[in-house]
Amino acid sequence: MTVPAQVAMPRRRAALTTAVTIGGEQFCLTANAATDGTLGEVFIHWGKHGSGAAGLMDLYASALSTALRYRVPLADLVRSGLGLRFAPDGRTDDPDIPRVGSVADYVARRLAIDWLPLDERASLGIYTRAERLGLAGSWPAEERAKDGEADRGPGNSASRTVLVEQGADVVGVQG
Repeated sequence: MTVPAQVAMPRRRAALTTAVTIGGEQFCLTANAATDGTLGEVFIHWGKHGSGAAGLMDLYASALSTALRYRVPLADLVRSGLGLRFAPDGRTDDPDIPRVGSVADYVARRLAIDWLPLDERASLGIYTRAERLGLAGSWPAEERAKDGEADRGPGNSASRTVLVEQGADVVGVQG
């Protein structure tokens, strides 16, 4: 049996630390870069050290970090965390990720936004707020162009499209 080589982490690491509130609970996600600039390890801090919840988050972060050291593609790790549902869940204070099903869902989405290129994120359905707004704003024009309605001006029978925003969220498209 051949064991793949581990990626060695440098003594000093560049990191991104994100503090977020999910369903009223405060979390801290730290993602460290490997020597090649890719994601190398993950730490998640939540609640009191030694509690069951904190232990589960440590375990999840350790599993992610071990997989990354053995070169498991980040997109595969992100895919496994997307859509997981358990408490705490709901609204976050992160404008790029306004709602999540769980902490694992948030971690997967935040790591994808911070470390994956747009084309890989798009294949997973993960977009930043600015990207969602851009897609929502361009979608109706593209659909009208397909239907041959793009040349209609104001005052015609074509419906007007309006983005409906609520806080940091685009909650709907009317028109």
